[in-house]
Amino acid sequence: MDPVPLLDLKAQFVPLREEINRAVNEIVEAQAFILGQPVQLLEEEVARFVGSTQAVGCASGTDALILALAALGVGPGDEVLTSPFSFFSSASCAYKVGARPAFADIDPRTFNLDPEKVDAAIGPRTRALLPVHLFGQCADMDAFREIGSRRNLPVVEDAAQALSATYRSAAGGAARHAGAVGEAGCYSFFPSKNLGGFGDGGMVVTSDADLAERLRLLRVHGGQQMYHHRWVGWNSRLDALQAAVLRVKLPHVDGWIEERRANADRYRRLFAEAGLEGTVGLPQAVAGRGHTFNQYVVRVPKRDALRAFLAERGIGVAVYYPLPLHLQPCFTYLGYHQGDFPVSEHASREVLALPVFPELTQDEQHEVVNAIAEFYSA
Repeated sequence: MDPVPLLDLKAQFVPLREEINRAVNEIVEAQAFILGQPVQLLEEEVARFVGSTQAVGCASGTDALILALAALGVGPGDEVLTSPFSFFSSASCAYKVGARPAFADIDPRTFNLDPEKVDAAIGPRTRALLPVHLFGQCADMDAFREIGSRRNLPVVEDAAQALSATYRSAAGGAARHAGAVGEAGCYSFFPSKNLGGFGDGGMVVTSDADLAERLRLLRVHGGQQMYHHRWVGWNSRLDALQAAVLRVKLPHVDGWIEERRANADRYRRLFAEAGLEGTVGLPQAVAGRGHTFNQYVVRVPKRDALRAFLAERGIGVAVYYPLPLHLQPCFTYLGYHQGDFPVSEHASREVLALPVFPELTQDEQHEVVNAIAEFYSA
């Protein structure tokens, strides 16, 4: 059996090598590395791509969340309500602005926040809602916008894994992009994302011009000009080299997403043919949510044993996420306990991400499914 990687970034790079090298070389020759025209052009292109009027590049997806909360005025004494089943940044961003992370449980079908549980968890200190579009599928934004409007709470979308995902409202109208539905949307350009750079990078999108201006100030130490500071901000600037790479890649994103969706469809057929439908819980793509399959996450019994079995055969898999955020040692002070969010805790024991990158071949997918079938037939 040939090795099957979880992700093959080199396969994505090779067809773009000459164009990326030219773009990078232009930055090197100009010797202008921080912000500047390449970042401004990328911001304009991403804003058009997702349908927002404003986009503000920053140093990482984590910083995008921090800057968005800070620009909305979230700070000490406030709570930010988010998912316990997500990457650490979804909660640490609240801590970084002096607020308190708070959690509600998830929908077992989609792994996204359950709006009813969010509504019930809102307290007098809640200052913002932070739904996560986990694994590339939008959360129920109709519900979150309604809750936010009724409770006078801004909705910040953690769309780190969901660039190019779309959301169609039950009320009708055109589909909107993940990140462009709430007051602000936050993207990560970490190399493994649907649009990945050659290092860290992030962006906040919004259609609120005043909010965008605050974001631009906060990313450069809170100042409109050097050595004059309106606020205490951060050093969180997107560099020109990353912007150059991302500008080359952005026109290819939708094509790569279609390949991911084709791979997800193929997995569904292969698992059915292997008679594993009752054993392997496949991702549930909800109509109108435009799943991008940044990760292809299944639910499986004997997860850790299967993971070890696949690793022995050279098949790359990963666990997103083995320990929910409310049980992380650094958040003990929040007062949560085992059993507080049972759906999230159950998911953490079952989930396994399989290879789904755009360049994955049919033969490689057959190897993955055949290996899983072999494990459960033993």
